[in-house]
Amino acid sequence: MTPPIAATLGFELTDVGDGCVEIGCTPDEFHYNPYGMVHGGLIATLLDTATGCAIQTRLPAGVGYATLNLAVNYLHAITTETGPVRCLGKVVSLGRTVAVSEADLVDGSGRILARATATCLLVNPGTG
Repeated sequence: MTPPIAATLGFELTDVGDGCVEIGCTPDEFHYNPYGMVHGGLIATLLDTATGCAIQTRLPAGVGYATLNLAVNYLHAITTETGPVRCLGKVVSLGRTVAVSEADLVDGSGRILARATATCLLVNPGTG
């Protein structure tokens, strides 16, 4: 089942591994801000999704997560000319109650367009 945010913003989970995920998206004009480039909110959403989903791959059933902090660095403007982008998330550290992950948003040539680090609180860690 596709989460509503993914359907609304037009992105999809394309690969899942142990502690890592890939999310794909093709920028469209409906993603634009008033300045004619992809809105930073879409970029942050992709990065937040990738960092969180990477953590989720390492959690037992019944344990979830909540983002406590998301630090995003926007490195290059994104437009429809950029073409499809991929967001690659991976776990950096997984503790008993807190996890840290990171993600890169890259274009087709592998150029990093944005990078994020997330700190997440593990929810119900004692019941999973």
